[in-house]
Amino acid sequence: MYQLEEKIWFWAFIIIPVMLIVFLWNFLWKKRTQSSFGSAIVLKRLSPNLSFFKSALKLIVLCLAVSFFVIGLINPKIGTKLETIKREGVDIVFAIDVSKSMLAEDVAPNRLEKSKQLVTQIINNLASDRVGIIAYAGKAFPQLPITTDYASAKMFLRSMNTDMLSSQGTAIDDAIQLSRSYFDDEDQTNRVLIILSDGEDHNDLSVDIAGAAYEEGIKIYTIGVGSEKGGPIPLKKNGVIVSYKKDQNSETVITRLNEKTLKSIANEAKGSYINGNQTADVVDQIKAVLNTMDKKEFEAKQFAEYKDQFQWFLGIGLFFLILDILLLERKTAWLKRLNLFNENL
Repeated sequence: MYQLEEKIWFWAFIIIPVMLIVFLWNFLWKKRTQSSFGSAIVLKRLSPNLSFFKSALKLIVLCLAVSFFVIGLINPKIGTKLETIKREGVDIVFAIDVSKSMLAEDVAPNRLEKSKQLVTQIINNLASDRVGIIAYAGKAFPQLPITTDYASAKMFLRSMNTDMLSSQGTAIDDAIQLSRSYFDDEDQTNRVLIILSDGEDHNDLSVDIAGAAYEEGIKIYTIGVGSEKGGPIPLKKNGVIVSYKKDQNSETVITRLNEKTLKSIANEAKGSYINGNQTADVVDQIKAVLNTMDKKEFEAKQFAEYKDQFQWFLGIGLFFLILDILLLERKTAWLKRLNLFNENL
């Protein structure tokens, strides 16, 4: 396992092709200039010890020196220690509604983006709890399994949109059913499912399945995103609203927050309903809930220590730089006698 600490220094590798271009231009300029003073045979007799091979070798050595200096500046780090860290926390699964109704802009910037903001802020306030993510519309889809990697959770959150599932609707029951497979420890009681939705277009199985989930130790908390006044569902092209979703009678569809359904689901699973309009209130209420729950001890393996390796590359770069300085552009006497490169022809 390794890390690259200062990746911006990769730009410094551009020095090497610049050096090669300058060397080639200088060589061609010298050759053109020298040809104006006499023939190649005469010039060779005037400077018999001049070696093109040695000049090219010096350039290669200098390029190697620069390369190792740049790698040293990038500072590669190698993971030297794999630790098993014991943690205590709660397993939390977020089920996020990605149906088209979540595009309504009755809350800014829209319901889906508001939901993602709420989940992000909740994750930011977690300590060692594990999180998982489910996306659902007409059916539920696993997005991220239970993990302590909060950075990955936020990355998956950012990628969620209303086009990721083709089937439309609000299958909260399917999301609850899928969440039951996320919690793989039969003895675990600190399980939390947080459902974020506007509660519209659901089926009647949700409440019954919520009760079954509670029997398995899963507490469900629902967060309503939207307003009771509601709003139309925008249809956008290149980020610009071109129309609004209409029903079979060509009337603009108005989608509204259905708090009744969300409250019923939460009550059946001994949880509670939270209105999602105020982010700070949502985060505070979730924190209060988690603080009252028993924490389960679990293990999380990760690379705990990385050691700098830049000194090795700087040392090798310094060696090549000294070698370049010591190398002369003249032919070496004993190599000349060996004639390895047919330089005497």
